[in-house]
Amino acid sequence: MSLNFNDFFKTEFKFDIVKLKEAYNDVIKIKKFDTINDVTNFGAISLTQIPGDPDSIKGNKARGVFWTKPDSTGKEVSRDVTVEEEKYSEFIDDYKDTYFKEVYEILSSKYKLGRVRILLKEPRSTLSWHRDPEPRIHIPIITNPGCIMVIDNVAKHMPADGSVWITNNTKYHNFFNGGEENRIHIVACVLNHKFN
Repeated sequence: MSLNFNDFFKTEFKFDIVKLKEAYNDVIKIKKFDTINDVTNFGAISLTQIPGDPDSIKGNKARGVFWTKPDSTGKEVSRDVTVEEEKYSEFIDDYKDTYFKEVYEILSSKYKLGRVRILLKEPRSTLSWHRDPEPRIHIPIITNPGCIMVIDNVAKHMPADGSVWITNNTKYHNFFNGGEENRIHIVACVLNHKFN
């Protein structure tokens, strides 16, 4: 079987990692991570919402629909709630004075974005093996060599150097943090990128 590294696409964009970390520190002074369904090793802070609708980022809408194969039968099941990604076009006012607003404006000038979130993966934890409705942009802010994303059979570490990646989350994948510090990424649903 050949390994397909094309499911990790490094874009031409590169942001200032010091400013990204400062923006993250500014945001967590304003808002704590939301957890979903008592999953404590995963957290989200939404940076965008449906215009005028703060409920659009609450509860399960912070995670959104995904599909998984939870047991030995291999039968695929749907989890969580469907989210209308194309409606998440309003950058939340609380964070408009952070560097994340500039990052959002630059990326949205090229890509049609859905939800844009800061995602937390706690140390020594993993996501389920699952697939999402669309590709995702990843901008690592805090990471370690034990933070690995696996798509199909390909594992990759994305360094926190300001690079912007698009990952093929429409394929089965997971993410694990094998380190001893929190992993923090900006993750945006991207609606107009196609993988070959």
